[in-house]
Amino acid sequence: MREIAFIKQNKEKWLEFEQAIFGKAKKNPDDLANLYIHLVNDLSYAQTYYPKSKTVVYLNHLAAQTYQKIYKTKRTETNRIKHFFLTEVPLLVYEYRRYVMYAFLIFFVLTAIGVVSAKNDDSFVRLILGDQYVNMTLENIEDGNPVAVYKTGSNWGGFIAITLNNLKVGALSYFFGIFIGIGTFYVLLNNCIMLGSFQYFFYQRDVFWESVRGIWIHGSMEIFAMVIEAGAGFILGASILFPKTFSRLESFKIGFQNSFKIFLSTMPFTFAAGFLEGYVTRYSMEMPTYLSVGIILITLSLISFYYLIYPFIVHKKAKKYVSTL
Repeated sequence: MREIAFIKQNKEKWLEFEQAIFGKAKKNPDDLANLYIHLVNDLSYAQTYYPKSKTVVYLNHLAAQTYQKIYKTKRTETNRIKHFFLTEVPLLVYEYRRYVMYAFLIFFVLTAIGVVSAKNDDSFVRLILGDQYVNMTLENIEDGNPVAVYKTGSNWGGFIAITLNNLKVGALSYFFGIFIGIGTFYVLLNNCIMLGSFQYFFYQRDVFWESVRGIWIHGSMEIFAMVIEAGAGFILGASILFPKTFSRLESFKIGFQNSFKIFLSTMPFTFAAGFLEGYVTRYSMEMPTYLSVGIILITLSLISFYYLIYPFIVHKKAKKYVSTL
């Protein structure tokens, strides 16, 4: 069957799905489950015969929203916060996984630009980081502690200040997505260029490993969360640019609701990164190498699993669950 004929044949049914999912009239879980089974069948057919079509994207979006609707209307005593982090957010990350992928691709490209710029222009690092910070870091390197800047101030003071700053940067990255994603790109550009030039600065002075041991104790979660927040910002921007079958306003409402939940999910990781930077990073040069490397690997593995692997596990379980209804 040609794709146009497939769409014409099922268009009315899909519009009914939209009303069931996004309309004000409530559907009971059994009706939603039946709709979901039909929808999954259509999605499987489209993935088989029109794998690169926008129809697949559209049906996948409806399927994810239908599943969330089923879970919300189930009679269960599940803890709301637990459900939010263990089911709702992973399903949304799976649904919008391509925007997370875009955010990571842009992150790596922009960070590489920062590295190349610092390599080819000796004044670039001072332009980005400022003379005062660069001079201070050079003094720290000469004193044998390249990341001594993290020892300044008190533990709790550093934790609060750092966390508030990271929350501010994350919020800007997300909410600036309302400018059709350009604002999010700008925030990501500034941070990635800074990161790339900053790390090359240490590499150029033969203290790259020492900087990694210190910076990435907290940086694994901090930077990873920053990329996820940027992905949420791109989702927000895309909801305005690409409304699909919805009105632009309705698409924005859906995009904001879903992307904001992904943005909120980064908060615990941001707080954890702030705690590590305030209380642990300052001791990175004194602690054994295996301990600092172990902390980096554990934190990176934890946040990577939650955003890159766990969503696929939850989605697979969701399909299996609905098939039994």
